[in-house]
Amino acid sequence: MQVVNKHIKFLLSTNGVILFSGALLGPIYALFVEEIGGDILDAGLAGAVFALSAGLTSLIVGFKGDTIQNKAHVLALGYGVIALGFFSYTFVNSMTTLLVAQVIVGFGEALYSPMFDALYSRHLDEGHFSSEWEIWECMNYWVSCIAALIGAFFVEQYGFTLLFIVMGILALLSAIRVLLWSKK
Repeated sequence: MQVVNKHIKFLLSTNGVILFSGALLGPIYALFVEEIGGDILDAGLAGAVFALSAGLTSLIVGFKGDTIQNKAHVLALGYGVIALGFFSYTFVNSMTTLLVAQVIVGFGEALYSPMFDALYSRHLDEGHFSSEWEIWECMNYWVSCIAALIGAFFVEQYGFTLLFIVMGILALLSAIRVLLWSKK
């Protein structure tokens, strides 16, 4: 296995933290929806609202992305918006507030994703495009695997509110790290 360059390592580390923070909730999300009075259809609706928000925003960001000079700033902004969405979960007490939180997280996801892809692609090592993208793919699955177990254990021990705070802090730390990196 080849050694990846420092930019790829950095992007993997910050994106890995974002993926980890989101995956902490992934498999137990329906339990949270139930806890606020929703049912399985409400969990499906919340997932759909997230995807709609992310999809619509991705269209705009993706088309405008090539004209954005400092993609790292938008990447950091996206991570920051996701942190805001994760923190907003702590105030969710109804389906309405949950849907608002889902829109925020979807918006943040759509802000960061095209910028991450562009930056990651820009820093790929010549002749290693497939293998360096595979490193990201593998990281995504392994991080999700570990986070799913940790998130379930964490909620069982400490509850959803503390999990949302941890998720928000992790996302905010990634945003700050990217912002500092972009200034170099």
